[in-house]
Amino acid sequence: MTRTIVASATREIIIGFDQPFCVIGERINPTGRKKLAAEMIVGNFETVIRDALEQAACGATMLDVNAGVTSVNPNETEPGLLVQTLEIVQGLVDLPLSIDSSVTAAIEAALKVAKGRPLVNSVTGEEEKLEAILPLVKKYNVPVVAISNDETGISMDPDVRFAVAKKIVQRCADFGIPAHDVVVDPLVMPIGALGDAGRQVFALLRRLREELKVNTTCGLSNISFGLPHRHGINAAFIPMVIGAGMTSAIMNPVRPQEMEAVRGANVLNGTDENCTNWIRTYKDYKPAEGGQAVAAPTQVNAPGEGAGNGGRRRGGREARMGRG
Repeated sequence: MTRTIVASATREIIIGFDQPFCVIGERINPTGRKKLAAEMIVGNFETVIRDALEQAACGATMLDVNAGVTSVNPNETEPGLLVQTLEIVQGLVDLPLSIDSSVTAAIEAALKVAKGRPLVNSVTGEEEKLEAILPLVKKYNVPVVAISNDETGISMDPDVRFAVAKKIVQRCADFGIPAHDVVVDPLVMPIGALGDAGRQVFALLRRLREELKVNTTCGLSNISFGLPHRHGINAAFIPMVIGAGMTSAIMNPVRPQEMEAVRGANVLNGTDENCTNWIRTYKDYKPAEGGQAVAAPTQVNAPGEGAGNGGRRRGGREARMGRG
């Protein structure tokens, strides 16, 4: 069984087909968030701190950390800012982290200070990227997200995207990186623009699981881009991709509707043993007046628990979590 191990200084998480779905919190990312980008540029990390604590409290298994605040001279500005952001976040929560950057120098700088075993997000099928990123993945013995596009861009043909994923897995092997340390992103297209985007990704996930035997991830909210009430689409998408074989997603854990879908899928998939996490989270749940559901309760993960029961503590320090 394929198992990808990620870890903070004190907590180890397993991403795998027999594990609870891994929720990678997406909020620490200035892309499309002008206010956050402006704050980070001037050294204000109040929103970063709040987002880190809130995502952890709401049940995230891991946190993605991105510091790409500008497209101007990113090779000069991004390494230092990513390191600073990473150190702040790993000082606040004990969740494993995903180092999210397209700048090689920033990834290497972050790997030097990261505690535990972070996930590198990401490498593509472009030969230049493979030659730059894979030696770092091997040197630091960390897993990597493999995005299914290359020099030709993002193909609308799912067979082409599978071929790119297969190429990356094979190139990783050339560098001595095992398939269990490659987490493939098959690229989720917006369903509003491409009517069979859902069916495409379901078929891709089955092939990636059965043929390449790799773990998978995606930018979950891409599926609903451009549609009204996006969280309803996202919540419906979650159990379907889990059923097709997806083992993690970069998503917003603060959205109760989407986290309910994750936790419910874990119960029905048999990865929340004895429904323990579901009962712990919702044992005091009551509908609001008028019959409408209230928001899911804020949850502080118990020791040994990520977004489910797949985490294992590696030390005695308790997480410091709470709403900002």
